[in-house]
Amino acid sequence: MENKNKPWSDKDKNYWMSFSLRVFAESTGWIALPVIGALYLGRYLDNRQASGNLYFFSLTALAFIISCVGLARIGIKYMAMLDSGKGKEENKDHESNK
Repeated sequence: MENKNKPWSDKDKNYWMSFSLRVFAESTGWIALPVIGALYLGRYLDNRQASGNLYFFSLTALAFIISCVGLARIGIKYMAMLDSGKGKEENKDHESNK
């Protein structure tokens, strides 16, 4: 017996869970990959060029800027998708392909 007072169906819960995990994974990638890459590359270049911490700090600052731009792009993309209702259309297409 189904409870008609449930605000979310199981399909909606699954869709929103996968959507939120997708946003989380994409935003984490935009933060972690540039910063970790800059840290290792900066340390390597500083040791190779004997330049103190010049490359380390410069590349870390560049990675921060790249991360901010990437996060802004992700935010704009997903806000536009939610405003247009495209997310629900993707869910319907996904469900019809099963």
